[in-house]
Amino acid sequence: MSEEAVVGLAAVTVLGVLQQAYFSLQVIYARRKYSVSPPATAGPPEFERIFRAQANCSEYFPIFIAVLWTSGVFFSQGLSSVCGLLYLYGRLQYFHGYSESAQRRLAPLYFSAQVLWVLVGFSLLGVFLSFCRVYLKVDLLRGLASALGLV
Repeated sequence: MSEEAVVGLAAVTVLGVLQQAYFSLQVIYARRKYSVSPPATAGPPEFERIFRAQANCSEYFPIFIAVLWTSGVFFSQGLSSVCGLLYLYGRLQYFHGYSESAQRRLAPLYFSAQVLWVLVGFSLLGVFLSFCRVYLKVDLLRGLASALGLV
């Protein structure tokens, strides 16, 4: 696989890692600001919202990376990379919204969840089409294009 085939996915992955580092730093700053020493996770509501926002983003990050790469390799690097950027934007909005109030997390949470489901759908479709082409020797996309008179 060439670099061109995955450069978009790699760029989104690096941005995601930097975003996770940013969220972690925000927890460190909040610990200092609200005097919550490790390993404590309870404190003022302002601290707990920042802590939960970071923890929630970290919990979903492996799922995001898995479907980003599966979708990008088996479906479309371009579409997957754009979805990845949208997901990261949604997670940034989620983090900042949750840091301000629990209610402000909801719209960005729903947005990022929808983008994640799109990536899951792209992943499933891409793997299914590749499975059919490689193991069943049936190219469903070529067949569909032929049936529609596009080829």
